[in-house]
Amino acid sequence: MAGAVLPGETLSDKQQDERARALYREVRCVVCQNESIADSGADIAADMRRDIRAHISEGKSDSDIRDILRARYGDYVLFRPRFSLATGLLWGLPVGVLLVGGVIFFAMGRRKSPNGAEPDTPGLSAEEQARLEALLNRDPDSHK
Repeated sequence: MAGAVLPGETLSDKQQDERARALYREVRCVVCQNESIADSGADIAADMRRDIRAHISEGKSDSDIRDILRARYGDYVLFRPRFSLATGLLWGLPVGVLLVGGVIFFAMGRRKSPNGAEPDTPGLSAEEQARLEALLNRDPDSHK
């Protein structure tokens, strides 16, 4: 529901109203989850908008209001949660796993010799090489 902020949900001071609307766009509706409270028509979103307006009228800063919302609803309520060790791990762990996997893959590829054999694998003796070439060059119909 686009434009769910109703005309009665405004502050008389234009600057405060703009602050409130900016905060509405940063806060996730806890019912809809994909929508900001600015776009949500859910009752809880209307309550959250009312609370934000009340906090702005009381003179609280945007940061204070975000902290209040985070304390009440958890980090998930903000579309852009503040950085913490947990969010750093959440974003960094997959990248780290890919990097480690790439290094292992690269290292395994470097260990192979140019002909594809492992470096510690002994090669064929001259006699074995001659037998192999004889088998490969043999006519397949000759053993019938």
